[in-house]
Amino acid sequence: MAQVKPSLLFVDDEPNIRLTLGMYLEDQGFTVTTAATVAEALKLITEKTFDVLIADLNIGHAGDGFTVVSAIRRIHPQTVTFILTGFPAFETALQAIRLQVDDYITKPTDTDTLAQRIRAKLAQPKAEHYVPSKRVSQIVGEKAPEITEQWLDAVSKDTLLSAIKLTKEDRADHVPRLLDVAIKMANGEKIPEAETSAARDHGVIRRKQGYTVPLLVRETRILHDTIAACIQDNLLSIQISYLIQDMVNIYRTTLMMLEESVGAFLQTAKKK
Repeated sequence: MAQVKPSLLFVDDEPNIRLTLGMYLEDQGFTVTTAATVAEALKLITEKTFDVLIADLNIGHAGDGFTVVSAIRRIHPQTVTFILTGFPAFETALQAIRLQVDDYITKPTDTDTLAQRIRAKLAQPKAEHYVPSKRVSQIVGEKAPEITEQWLDAVSKDTLLSAIKLTKEDRADHVPRLLDVAIKMANGEKIPEAETSAARDHGVIRRKQGYTVPLLVRETRILHDTIAACIQDNLLSIQISYLIQDMVNIYRTTLMMLEESVGAFLQTAKKK
């Protein structure tokens, strides 16, 4: 009886790599299916089971490979997963997610050992990779101190914002509170009047510190970017069904608080 070939899904947006590596893996005894986009890969994952996934780290956008890994982890938790990356310096970050991604492959790929590594992973006991999922609001809450520090670092590198000399405490005192309110809103709670008042106070304080309205908007935009980076870094753990709604609610809340701050900022200006 003929031996069943291991099925392999290879996801990469570069046609030449899909063709050459796909052909090589076919020659090595795998049944290879290729996909050029995340959407195409997700469709395939819902239609059939694969023994192995090899996903390029960046499929159209940075980190898209993790989206494919996250999906296959939930639908087919026994699939062996590899991330293909052209940036060896990224290996340190990949080490942190080794519990979700079985291994990584660097470009240019060493084809002499690639098939051996895949077979070695397939030969190991197929323990299911259970990835506990969390809502974005929970992850943002847990990572609030890190988000605050990363936001401060980004602001310190921004020429316009860093020109206003403030202590870290004075610059970031509103961020943990703002994140807390955004999390509550994402979970369906209403914004307390005390927090609305605090947002107005923040606008008054920022005016005294020498800010302008564009700078208020600028620091909020940087906060949005920092939250997005946090979500990207924790994509494998996110409960996908709530992802969009939680992000919308979090961003909506920060913008509502910004409106309150800007309103108080402008009222203070009129009084003078």
